[in-house]
Amino acid sequence: MSLLHDLLEFNEQFVNSKEYEKYVTDKSPDKKLVLISCMDTRLTELSTKALGLRNGDIKHIQNAGAVISHPYGSTMRSILVAVYMLGADEVMVMGHHDCGFGALKPEPMIDNMKARGITEETFETLEHSDIDIKNWLKGFDSVEESITESVGKIKHHPLMVADVPVHGTVINPANGKVDLVINGYEEE
Repeated sequence: MSLLHDLLEFNEQFVNSKEYEKYVTDKSPDKKLVLISCMDTRLTELSTKALGLRNGDIKHIQNAGAVISHPYGSTMRSILVAVYMLGADEVMVMGHHDCGFGALKPEPMIDNMKARGITEETFETLEHSDIDIKNWLKGFDSVEESITESVGKIKHHPLMVADVPVHGTVINPANGKVDLVINGYEEE
């Protein structure tokens, strides 16, 4: 059986046994926070549990490196939706130590893309479209600097209301310890 079928089979049992009832909540976050964290599998539950958060407490956005890569990309749009439409009034960006995105080098990823069938012509088209694929796929040198940069992009976004505190943190995926990089209350 395939992974998809295994997941759907589990889901059928989950629904039939009413396991979903313990997760029922509404669309607005109880703690009025939107958390942006890395998609690293070690953080799937750890990033919220380490802060004492439960289902329904926050809006949680995960992407590679917890990076705001473009001021008008989907992550920033999601933050704005959470603030203006879903009741979030604080933002926290949470990076982590030992981040694979931080160590990401574009060349091996491009080589893997080519090995899986992405043609040289596609890369040339992107280049002629003014898309710097190597820069777009480049990681970061310091998680603290990356968090500071992402917090700045959110805080100074022309569509972000000025009174929303934007915090920056770094979590240790080995033990869940969260360190404060930027206190959004002090930055106002």
